[in-house]
Amino acid sequence: MKKLLLLLFLFPLLTYSQDDLLAGIDTPVAKEKVTSAFKALKIVNLESTKLAAKGDLYFVVAHRFGSIQDGFEGFYGLDNANTQIKFIYGLTNGLHISAARSQFAYDFAAKYALFPQIKDGFPVCIVGFSSLSINNTLKESVYPELKFENRLTYVTQLLISRKFSEKLSLELVPTFFHENFVENEAQNNSQYAIGFGGRYKFAKRWSLNMDYAAHLNRASNSIYNNPFSIGFDLETGGHVFQMHFTNSQGIDEAGYLARTTGDWSKGDVFFGFNLARVF
Repeated sequence: MKKLLLLLFLFPLLTYSQDDLLAGIDTPVAKEKVTSAFKALKIVNLESTKLAAKGDLYFVVAHRFGSIQDGFEGFYGLDNANTQIKFIYGLTNGLHISAARSQFAYDFAAKYALFPQIKDGFPVCIVGFSSLSINNTLKESVYPELKFENRLTYVTQLLISRKFSEKLSLELVPTFFHENFVENEAQNNSQYAIGFGGRYKFAKRWSLNMDYAAHLNRASNSIYNNPFSIGFDLETGGHVFQMHFTNSQGIDEAGYLARTTGDWSKGDVFFGFNLARVF
């Protein structure tokens, strides 16, 4: 009985001493990832660093009307549109794949997380993006010796973003792409570009988005221009609705990087939208 009473008396003291010793040991703090730099999978034309979550299936409709320069005769672009239908599936939380089709191209891509932005740590988020585009605009009637591989364009990008605050996120996109066939003999098949984009949230559900891609080795006699886009994102319950103006009617990477025909200085721009629904 005396031993039992002694044990009951000492137990609280032993417990207190153990807790006191453990309190002196530093507890490792988990690294906090910075999330939601962008709410949509694209800024406008440029891919954002957002990925589809594992098991999520996205259905995306991207639409570019004709040039508003067409005037009333073309109903300010409404009579001449390019629509892309895309499916995106999250294989893991760090990898998604996609397949798309528009009147200009078939497009297959993968986007994969490399490094997350860490609060008070690694300053940026880095994501890789690779795509294969099949050009639908090349006609065998014009190029009788055209082969399937001539239609292919390969694109590789690094998406480097930083979320500066709950309102502001910016992104840098170094890009390499290779066109197996170029119509302009002065244009190198292997080409380089650098993209810039950003998002500024100015209301609870609204943000202003802009992106631009500078081609770095375009032929001096090229008829094409650098794509510049500006628009707005509206966040709703199940999707993000993007509305914008851009000088590129092409939606796939090869289309807007290599073959942008519009010119902002001449009012030759296209109204468009991206609508994504996740299941």
